[in-house]
Amino acid sequence: MADEPVVVLISQDPRATGRAFEAMRIGIGIVAGENDVTFVLSGPAVHLLDADTDDLVDGDDVAKFRANLKRLGVPEDADWNADGHEIVRVTREKIADLVRAARRVIAF
Repeated sequence: MADEPVVVLISQDPRATGRAFEAMRIGIGIVAGENDVTFVLSGPAVHLLDADTDDLVDGDDVAKFRANLKRLGVPEDADWNADGHEIVRVTREKIADLVRAARRVIAF
């Protein structure tokens, strides 16, 4: 495994499109291949971690993938992600640093 992670940058709104969930699913598949993956949820993509997934386009599927996200350390907030994942808030500058340091970047 390389030292540089693969960055999955998701900014799509899961309340409006299935692309946000698809990005999460692809990222989890990359992890299954023994890769270091950093997920960045930007803007409305943070709704992927909403406790109530009823308003999400792929809400049932998002709920099923939560267990997989737990082992990845995906961020959470008081109203998000009942599984209690660690939250790491980052600035735009930090996101740029993550992208520059990445081996590969997938953006949705």
